[in-house]
Parts: sequence; structure tokens; C-alpha cells
Amino acid sequence: MTAPVLSVEDLTVEAVDRAGPRPLVQGLTLEIAPGEILGVVGESGSGKTVSAFAIAGLLPPALRIGAGAVRLEGARIDDLPEPRMRRIRGGRIGVVFQDPLSSFNPVRTIGSLLVESIRRHQGLSAKAARDLAVERLREMRLPGSDGSVDAYPHALSGGQRQRAMIALALANRPALLIADEPTTALDPTIQLQILALLKREVQDRACLLITHDLTVAAAVCDRIAVMYRGRVVETGPTAALLGDPQHDFTRRLLETAPSLRKGAA
Repeated sequence: MTAPVLSVEDLTVEAVDRAGPRPLVQGLTLEIAPGEILGVVGESGSGKTVSAFAIAGLLPPALRIGAGAVRLEGARIDDLPEPRMRRIRGGRIGVVFQDPLSSFNPVRTIGSLLVESIRRHQGLSAKAARDLAVERLREMRLPGSDGSVDAYPHALSGGQRQRAMIALALANRPALLIADEPTTALDPTIQLQILALLKREVQDRACLLITHDLTVAAAVCDRIAVMYRGRVVETGPTAALLGDPQHDFTRRLLETAPSLRKGAA
């Protein structure tokens, strides 16, 4: 049996304020194998993004991991100091954020960000890193990728920025890709293109896809975990979960996706 790339064991994430710790995510347990896409689906506020940020070591100061463990390729990472976690993030973990326009530095070119990440994690020369940055943008089928390497984020369309964000996340061939609502701000045609791109690019790595849209998860995910009020209430292979949902909240999600409901009927 193939060892999981990502293993999350009984993870609890808390908000900490003057009233004391308040759990936002409770008992999160999941695994993702190489080449597998796991979709985490739920309504806004269910704990999806908080879970992803905890796994990537990106929790803001007001939040903390209260219990449990996160293991990447068998090694525990949730208790690492930030300097060590920075070497893993961008290297062994790539992250695609929901809004690339606000995630990119507006005064930095796309290429300069890729070059910086490649040099930091691979130790290449500036020229070799730039050549690799262009190659990564070409892999994302970004039109005029040679020119895009010198483009600023605002000069690209929404779909192009998201492709550039995926290129940055995959620049160093990470073992795990975390994609947090990667298609929410895009029109349906571009959504399908980005989802197809993600599915193609994660064939040899694990992917955690965060989305509120069950239709998006159904299009690309091998398995789906449904979150509700900070807990995973149901998980299973995509076809089985959609065809025979066991939890009331999963059934309600299906009611919001008529095309899936008809397919499952």
C-alpha cells in the first residue's frame, strides 16, 4: 500500500482571545496518497480554509493548532519553527490562493517571484532560474509565456493570473499542492480550463482542493470530505459519496447542484 503524502491526525484549530480558546476545527483526520486529489467541501465558515492554512503553516497569530498532528511524507511538520517551515512551503508544499491579484505583490513581476522561489529552494543561478520560470509558465499554457515572465499581475486577466499562481505553486515540483477555492472568481469557461489544468498537473503529487462548490469537487476529485461546523461529517470516493450521501448536510449540498443531483438519481 502506498504511503500517504499528507496525513492529518485528529487536528484541532483554535481561535484565541480574552475569553479563551474557541475551536474552529475539531478532530480533522485525513490522508492523501500520491496522485490523488482530495476535495474538502463545505459552506463558508465550515473550517475548510482554516484547515488548509493550518496544514501549510499559514495560520494568523490569532489562531493556533490546539491538538493533533500534520505529517508530510511521513515527517511531522506542524511543530516546526517558522524558518524550517518556510523551507517546506514553496518547496515540498505549494499553495494556490483564491485571489491571485491580492496574493501577488503588485510591484513585482510574475517572473521575479518565480525566480526568487526557484533560487531559494533549488539553488540555481539567476539565468537558470529565469529559464525555468519561463518553462513553468509555458507548462501552464499561459499565452506569450516569455513575455508573461516580465508582466505585472495587474496586466494579466483573472484566468492568466490564476495560471501564474499555479505555476508559482508548482515551480519546485512540490509533493503536496493545496488549492484554496482556485476557481471562485473566474467565469465558468475559465473555471473548467483551470480545473483541467490542475488535474493534469497533480498526476504525480497529492492535492488538497478546498471549495464550497460540490460541482467543482465532482469534476476533478478522487475523494471528497464534507465539512460542517468545523468537523468532517462524511468522506468517501467521489462517485459513491455523490450517489449515496449519508449525511443530511451532504444531501443539502447536492440540492444546490442540480446537475449532480440528476446524475445521482
